[in-house]
Amino acid sequence: MTMLIDTHLHLVDRDRISYPWLSDVPPLNRDWSYEDYERTARRVGIGGTLHMEVDCAPGDIGKENAWVAELMARPDSLIRGAISSARPEDEGFDAFLDGLDTGVVKGIRRVLHTMPDDLSRSDRFRANVGKLGGKGLPFDICVLARQLDLAAELVDACPDTVFVLDHCGVPDIAGGAFDDWADRIADLSRRDHVNAKISGVTAYADANWTLDTLRPWVEHVIACFGWDRVVWGSDSPVCTLNASLDQWVAVTHKILSEASAEEARAIASDNAVRIWSL
Repeated sequence: MTMLIDTHLHLVDRDRISYPWLSDVPPLNRDWSYEDYERTARRVGIGGTLHMEVDCAPGDIGKENAWVAELMARPDSLIRGAISSARPEDEGFDAFLDGLDTGVVKGIRRVLHTMPDDLSRSDRFRANVGKLGGKGLPFDICVLARQLDLAAELVDACPDTVFVLDHCGVPDIAGGAFDDWADRIADLSRRDHVNAKISGVTAYADANWTLDTLRPWVEHVIACFGWDRVVWGSDSPVCTLNASLDQWVAVTHKILSEASAEEARAIASDNAVRIWSL
């Protein structure tokens, strides 16, 4: 079994941190603890993880990163770091960056799929995302499939920043909308400073998905980006909307079992170690 580094774990503590969007998603609107995740992760071969910001209230971003730091400090913790929420559209972004503990924060994300399309097109947003390259902080792109052209525009405006596309670009697997998505993925993959994350795509299929349902979408991403620019993530607990963490890991191991040992190791862990300096 290939050891996995999970590059996309969400933990939720509603007593400590405010998550305004959770009330709109009842199946996820509860606490999701490190202890519960760790129990399953160790059983299925996850050897390390990055905590992905959970789009908390802007005033709680520091609290979320501090919580991740506490979890990292536990003996034998699986957590290797945080991908922090941020607001590159704000005037105070420079001060925010300067205040980050880079021993904890390994990357940055600003959720874009729930925001107006023009947010990532502003000069300030692009200039601030462009500064991340000098800080050694990759930027996770979270967009819908219809917004992949926006992702390409942002990437082109920031040639010195490393990018990671979340969730295979959020394809409409349930609707079978493959061709347009596939063309946009192929176009985006031509930028060498962009990587792709195979994370929790069961959430975008219907409840009756099978391995063969997911295989064409995952394999297209790998074919476009190559084995050295793809990472794996659970997207736990979002992956539980149509599956379970251990089911998604089983799918991953089946797909990786058909690759060479070197290719499987690259996606499972080696690429993540390189991209986020783990």
